[in-house]
Amino acid sequence: MEQLKSRIEAVLFVTAKVLQIKDIAEILEEEPEKVEEALLELIMDYASREGALEIDDENGYILQVKEEHLDIVEKLCPVELKPPVLKTLTVIALKEPIRQSLLKDLRGSNAYEHVQELLEKGLISRHKDKNGRSFNIKTTPKFAEYFKLKGDVRALVKTLNIDKGVKDDEEDARQTTPQGVKGVKDDEEDSRQTAPPVKKGVKDDDEG
Repeated sequence: MEQLKSRIEAVLFVTAKVLQIKDIAEILEEEPEKVEEALLELIMDYASREGALEIDDENGYILQVKEEHLDIVEKLCPVELKPPVLKTLTVIALKEPIRQSLLKDLRGSNAYEHVQELLEKGLISRHKDKNGRSFNIKTTPKFAEYFKLKGDVRALVKTLNIDKGVKDDEEDARQTTPQGVKGVKDDEEDSRQTAPPVKKGVKDDDEG
């Protein structure tokens, strides 16, 4: 039992998101009944400690920092995100791992800039896929810990009041155009969207 408890603890630590008993059982290749029994003991162990961590079981099971110590977390990883960037982060969390090309389709050309900012803040990670032709993006443990989501990104979606895959509207795009962001690709769509208006009073050559 002690060995199983240690293995469950390791799974919760590494994943840093809410897991159901069946998820843990599949990872460890154990019977769900045994996992549940060991997990309940592990929860009691943490509850009896005077440490900074706890196992929350509200929507599943996640190992997290206790609420009274969140001020330390916020000092170590202060995050200030504009709404459009936060929306992009939410889409990543909902669909992770997500290809960068798909994220761009869902969030518009500013997604590249959002990804760069989120990488710098340590909220997401980006790695080449097996073919080496595209990037896969996913959230990091810092994301779950900072936003205190308990692994349930629906809380963040509800806060933002957005739907999955929603694109930036024009106002969001204007608000999030940074100056000189390194590693950000310009998109041809931007140039098309900013085409100069047609002057009034000018007739087509073929008309008249």
